[in-house]
Amino acid sequence: MLITGFPAGMFQTNCYILAPAPGGDAVVIDPGQDAAPMAKKVLAEHDLTPVAVLLTHGHLDHTWTAADLCDEFSIPAYIHPEDRSMLADPGIGLGHALSSVIGSLQFREPDKVIDFVDGETVEIAGLCLAVDHAPGHTQGSVLLTLDVPIDESGAGDTVPVCFSGDVLFSGSIGRTDLPGGNHQQLLDSIAARLLTRTDDTQVLPGHGLQTSIGAERASNPFLVGLAGDAEGAGTVKKGRMGL
Repeated sequence: MLITGFPAGMFQTNCYILAPAPGGDAVVIDPGQDAAPMAKKVLAEHDLTPVAVLLTHGHLDHTWTAADLCDEFSIPAYIHPEDRSMLADPGIGLGHALSSVIGSLQFREPDKVIDFVDGETVEIAGLCLAVDHAPGHTQGSVLLTLDVPIDESGAGDTVPVCFSGDVLFSGSIGRTDLPGGNHQQLLDSIAARLLTRTDDTQVLPGHGLQTSIGAERASNPFLVGLAGDAEGAGTVKKGRMGL
């Protein structure tokens, strides 16, 4: 299994490239501002052919170069329908305070867009990714999870790896002060969709460092009072990381 990534753009959004092995098909997750050139470099280094762009949500710092990559390689973009409108009109998700990020730039949907469906398993590029709708940061935020073999041979035990977008970070959670954000809803999503997972679940967030469910359950100050059922969530502080 090949999982690699890099931070891109002014918001240092993590773009990930995922493939069963070098020399085959791959998917690109969250190609944000300035991500396309580096993504193409990584793909070439590993002799990979992209077959889809997967978007954890619709904020511009995660979708900025999605259309460029999709059009160049004639591949679809996957996004939850609640956030799809942001592909062509990212200002919907930014609000007045961040409207200057767009300026006079024009954006559009890729030629082919496929809707994520909550609870489905997307089988693509030889990968099986479980999709969980986790609204709160945006109304269309999703978690993408797959089981990764611990042994390089691909046999034996696996560990769950979750691409969390801006739902959960190392030591923080997503902001909810932008249009479509809902703090209580985000906490409920984290409790129901993430804290119910095993501690060894690896979390690859949209910003910052890799973490695990166990580490966040034990030390994330924004999750105090959350125990997997959202009870007492109203006392938790509000996160402010990323867009």
